[in-house]
Amino acid sequence: MATPKFMTGTVSFHAELKKRIKAYFNETGKSETGGPALYTKAIVLTTAFVLLYTHLVFFTPGIVWALLECVVLGCVVSGIGFNIMHDGAHGTFSKRPWLNTLAAFSLNILGGSHFMWNMKHNVIHHAYTNVDGVDDDIDIQPWMRMSSTQPKYKMHKYQHLYFWFLYSMLYILWIFVLDYQKYFKKRIGEMPLKKMTTADHLIFWGFKVLNLGLFIALPIWQVGFTGWLVGFLVFSLLAGFVLSIVFQLAHTVEHTHFPMPDEATGRLQDEWAVHQLKTTANFAPHNKVINWFVGGLNFQVEHHLFPKISHIHYPAISRIIKQTCREFDVPYIEYPRMRHAVASHVSFLKQMGRGQKAA
Repeated sequence: MATPKFMTGTVSFHAELKKRIKAYFNETGKSETGGPALYTKAIVLTTAFVLLYTHLVFFTPGIVWALLECVVLGCVVSGIGFNIMHDGAHGTFSKRPWLNTLAAFSLNILGGSHFMWNMKHNVIHHAYTNVDGVDDDIDIQPWMRMSSTQPKYKMHKYQHLYFWFLYSMLYILWIFVLDYQKYFKKRIGEMPLKKMTTADHLIFWGFKVLNLGLFIALPIWQVGFTGWLVGFLVFSLLAGFVLSIVFQLAHTVEHTHFPMPDEATGRLQDEWAVHQLKTTANFAPHNKVINWFVGGLNFQVEHHLFPKISHIHYPAISRIIKQTCREFDVPYIEYPRMRHAVASHVSFLKQMGRGQKAA
């Protein structure tokens, strides 16, 4: 598929939205980046990770206590991804570029590749959300059908039942399979991968080796193969599921759209900002615990419209965005509680599995 183009109009919803958000930051004098509030969260999560890892690997607690710690470690790893890596990768963790780079590289330490993530998430997903054939996030084929434009197989009838297992496999597949696929194929889906420099190659392989040492070799040496395997599966399967479900609730629910470009013109029917609002959903906006843990990704609408603004500002700017949407008659999709979004996601999977069309 050729890269789609977005419609343009004389009255731009996006231009008005940007003007109002800029006015908010000018009037309040706040920085668009994270600052002390995010630094504190990063210290808490990083400290928790170091303490849990050290205790599990070097002090080998009893089996019940170790399993509990592995569960917490899975949550902490997810939290680091949501809060530290994600903001750092978007350049919103700090005003200081080196701190953003450091925060983004937390992904490399945990086994992923910041280079691949930047291409897959920042460049492709944020530009062409829910566009089948371009957005790699909705390409889980052949195992799942995430859009009506994708082929339907008999097993998809049950995808609303087995998705729990596939989502849990995300972290393991990410660090052991998917990054390598992108690296050797030199593309993400149908999109060519940005040319890697010598430094990019060295960083990719250097951190992959480091991760194998930290998460496989050293733990096996310290606690034995069986102890490592059980602990690794507990923490990685939980982390995979948590990471998956949070991102899926943002785009693959009943009310989000899956637009395709016009075959003749290659254009999508909406301007970019309207496209983002039609393809993205919020959940649990008033739940402070969820908001803290998922790094504001429950305010996915705000994140997609303003990826260069830190998540700590999303609750405040959401009011401005809602008001602007009402004035321009643009949809704003939001589920008041997380369980409502989960139920909608399951219902969406049922619809796709039965061959029904998405919006």
